[in-house]
Amino acid sequence: MSQSHRSEEALSSAPIGPLMFKLALPSVAAQLINMLYNIVDRIYIGHIPVVGRTALTGLGVTFPILMLISAFTAFAGMGGAPLASIRLGAGDREGAEKILGNSTTLLLILAAVLTTVFSIIKEPVLMAFGASENTIGYALDYISIYLVGTVFVQLALGLNAYITAQGRALIAMCSVLIGAVLNILLDPLFIFGFQMGVRGAALATIISQGVSACWVVGFLCSKRSGLRIRWKNMRPEGRVVASIASLGIAPFIMQSTESLVTVVLNSGLQFYGGDLYVATVTVMQSVMQMVVMPVQGITQGVQPIMSYNFGAKNYARVRQVFRLLLRTTLTVTTTACILVALFPKPLALIFNDNQELVELVGRVMPIFFAGIWAFGAQMACQCAFMAMGQAKTSLFLALLRKVLLLVPLAIILPLVTGNVMGIYVAEPVADILASATTLTLFLRKRKTLLPTE
Repeated sequence: MSQSHRSEEALSSAPIGPLMFKLALPSVAAQLINMLYNIVDRIYIGHIPVVGRTALTGLGVTFPILMLISAFTAFAGMGGAPLASIRLGAGDREGAEKILGNSTTLLLILAAVLTTVFSIIKEPVLMAFGASENTIGYALDYISIYLVGTVFVQLALGLNAYITAQGRALIAMCSVLIGAVLNILLDPLFIFGFQMGVRGAALATIISQGVSACWVVGFLCSKRSGLRIRWKNMRPEGRVVASIASLGIAPFIMQSTESLVTVVLNSGLQFYGGDLYVATVTVMQSVMQMVVMPVQGITQGVQPIMSYNFGAKNYARVRQVFRLLLRTTLTVTTTACILVALFPKPLALIFNDNQELVELVGRVMPIFFAGIWAFGAQMACQCAFMAMGQAKTSLFLALLRKVLLLVPLAIILPLVTGNVMGIYVAEPVADILASATTLTLFLRKRKTLLPTE
């Protein structure tokens, strides 16, 4: 029996606890490694002599564009991967490969469109996203080079989801590890050695993503993969693209609205506070990634188990996986909430040593993260709905936390209070309300989706 077939068989029969650990650990590692792409850039840039704080703020205002590019990656990749797992569980390998082929074409088309559009409108967009006359130069230097590598980002991250979908989490981790290690090595060389500053950070990133993309595509075209990219499946079919889009719209909104949130936060903080307050968001979003991405790794590692068994109508196993997933994600987010409350300044010092910025982050970070403990429930339930192909519910939940709650609160609270702190308070309020709503919705729907024997 081939490795790919053994991996698929394990999804349906292996003990749940060890299987979840086996799949989630490489996926968590992959998310942590992937996080290093942006985090390492920010650490190095924040410590550039004299201009570090200003350059870091300039890099921060490019974050919405980076998240939009990542959102389109999730649209095609995470929209199709759970469907491919469900098809594998139902014994339809040809249908799963059709989804993979169409997703590959969709990623290539999106890369071409995104590169062209953002290259044309980048400067006014960055100004709208919170850049100032002091920071726009650094933002343009970074994003101009980063956009050249959009196709690498799309393929490396979008197609890696199809490796995880087969239960090959270790291979998926290596895909990310190769690029991240290269990025860590190239960053100081380009930023300080060649004195390229933020342009060097961007160049290091796209070279690293290019190497990762080659690894992922090479694996999915090889005989080692249970799902293979084939030319005959790359011709877009309306039915297949529609199924990918219907499920992909939820992760797309989850990530793209991160851009909307960043724009609202940056604009509000620029209006009520100035560049120093905008810099706090850059630091805190980096710390937020350190919390959220491991949880995403857990959910992405577990999702193939749920999708495969849902396709095989093994509902009891899906329920068991969900219960363990919920306990795990809540434990991680609660621990993170406690650590942030206890050590805000040491976390801020990772990204910048400007005393004024560190002091401000030390005051506002415990407030900003006060609701992160509940976010584990939101992530677990969102994962379950995605794994079972529940497109409409996933779409609603994707809109709930950020669009329906966080954005309005971040606008209204500072207006009502007349104080910049209202912007920071909006985050925990949205986290707690969204998580409570999501868990309630899942508990109501589980009997219909996962009937008992």
